[in-house]
Amino acid sequence: MTHEMSVAARTAPAAARPGPRAAFRRWRSNRPFWGGVLLTLGGAEILLTEKASLKVVLHLGMQGLAGYLLPSLMVLCGLLTLFNPAQRLFYSWTGILLSLGTWLTSNLGGFFVGLLLGATGSCLIFGWLPDQEPRRARRKRRGRTAR
Repeated sequence: MTHEMSVAARTAPAAARPGPRAAFRRWRSNRPFWGGVLLTLGGAEILLTEKASLKVVLHLGMQGLAGYLLPSLMVLCGLLTLFNPAQRLFYSWTGILLSLGTWLTSNLGGFFVGLLLGATGSCLIFGWLPDQEPRRARRKRRGRTAR
């Protein structure tokens, strides 16, 4: 394999590359991936802290039901964002409200970690734009106009 061929293979667009990794990249680029992942991880972390021993639990909250319901809905909103990005604004608003609600119902929002993961993920979901062009193309275009 010559040097020119290896450079062309590295710089080929993802759509031209076959394989599961390129397919995953295309799928990931069409949705607020990291926001959905963070919201899902935040809800999962809060659910795991609910299962902690009683010595670690700070606050069980409203008879225990809301302590399990809010993080479960956070996980659901995160997954729905990944698989149905058209409704991302509703899921982001719901996710941030659920994340903030866990402050009162679930061990201070999973000892702050789940609360911060959920809030960050919801903000990333809200700020994601579906029609935005890739960053590399924007940088190249800016470089041409600056010259």
